[in-house]
Amino acid sequence: MDFDTIAAISTPSGEGAIAIVRLSGDAAIEIADKVFRAPGNKILSTVPTHTIHYGHLIDPSTGHNAEEVMVSIMKGPKTFTREDVVEINCHGGMTAVNRVLQIVLNEGARLAEPGEFTKRAFLNGRIDLSQAEAVMDLIRAKTDKAMNVALNQVEGRLSKLIQTLRQEILETLAHVEVNIDYPEYDDVEEMAHDVLLEKSRFVQIEIEKLLKTAEQGKVLREGLSTVIIGRPNVGKSSLLNALVQENKAIVTDIPGTTRDIIEEYVNVRGVPLKLVDTAGIRETEDIVEQIGVERSRQVLAKADLILFMLNYSDELTAEDEALFEVINTMNAIVIVNKTDLPPKLNMNRVKELAEHKKILTTSLLAEQGIDALEEAIAALFFSGTVGAQDMTYVSNSRHIALLKQAHSSITDAINGAESDVPIDIIQIDLTRTWELLGEIIGESVQDGLINQLFSQFCLGK
Repeated sequence: MDFDTIAAISTPSGEGAIAIVRLSGDAAIEIADKVFRAPGNKILSTVPTHTIHYGHLIDPSTGHNAEEVMVSIMKGPKTFTREDVVEINCHGGMTAVNRVLQIVLNEGARLAEPGEFTKRAFLNGRIDLSQAEAVMDLIRAKTDKAMNVALNQVEGRLSKLIQTLRQEILETLAHVEVNIDYPEYDDVEEMAHDVLLEKSRFVQIEIEKLLKTAEQGKVLREGLSTVIIGRPNVGKSSLLNALVQENKAIVTDIPGTTRDIIEEYVNVRGVPLKLVDTAGIRETEDIVEQIGVERSRQVLAKADLILFMLNYSDELTAEDEALFEVINTMNAIVIVNKTDLPPKLNMNRVKELAEHKKILTTSLLAEQGIDALEEAIAALFFSGTVGAQDMTYVSNSRHIALLKQAHSSITDAINGAESDVPIDIIQIDLTRTWELLGEIIGESVQDGLINQLFSQFCLGK
């Protein structure tokens, strides 16, 4: 597949020791040769692949040295894109790296679209679609466990399993075709029926195994949306600061200090939490605080986990009881804070309202109870299973949706076979399952979806 030559900055913007401009395409080395000068008049097109060379980048418009660089030459197909790839290492800083990029663009390269390098790797058969999507998961991973899940997918663990399942379905379809072509042989029909049930049940079980990891995998990939709620001045901002281990939120004794939503990512026992500190939910005449309270209610409705805080030194109020009603059907942990103060809270009533929810006590002022809270959060969602290194986790929402559809189709095929539905009808459900699994790895997917997926990548990847 022939493409033009693209270029982009592959390192984050800002100041740093080095920055990298990457080129990929048939003319990548030729373009680099036009602007690169090295001691001894070295020609980049003649050097061995996967070597790096010191020299200067020349601005052809002036003939002057534009930057001191190290240039890596990687010749296809043994590259990420399976094309010729050049990486120009220059000094870090926006002026230097933008100058280098502009020079190669002036010499015939085109500015790459977001994710275009990875898209070329996919289109050139270097990786499949699930591996390509995992590249972005790897970049965005916020914990070691999330990174391990993404790394396994980049290395093709999910792809290999999907390919195995598709092969099982192909073999089943082959037996079905024999039965359709030779209906006069009863033993062929019986054998095809037995093989169909055996292989279809195998595929069904394997899909179910993947779907069981979906909730955990999605949490690792996207983070657990965790909302801290409670009346004003119960310690919500103090809890945020304790989990983040940094003073991100203002802490005062004045109720209503937090007036907007504060979000932070935090690593809790390997689980990425998207931690949200909300304005205290209460009735108020303050217009600004009213807006904050309304935003808090909106965030609450979308949360994966609620951390509901109560004050040990206050009596339970009608507002507290109303919040218990709100979180009744949600994943929630009740936190009784300020246990260093004289008790006024009716703990028996709290236990009654909390029903089966976990209740923890903390004194954030004395830095007590945070470890127990972190353990409770990890146990609530992972129950100790997330550490298994040999598991194949499904973390991508698109993959999960396709697996659910594939499970439905293979179940229809099994039910049909058990109910003596004509085998050519069962074949339709099997084929549909095969196609749905193929969409996960990009074997049967529309160009529009491919463009949409890669547009979410960062520029230069």
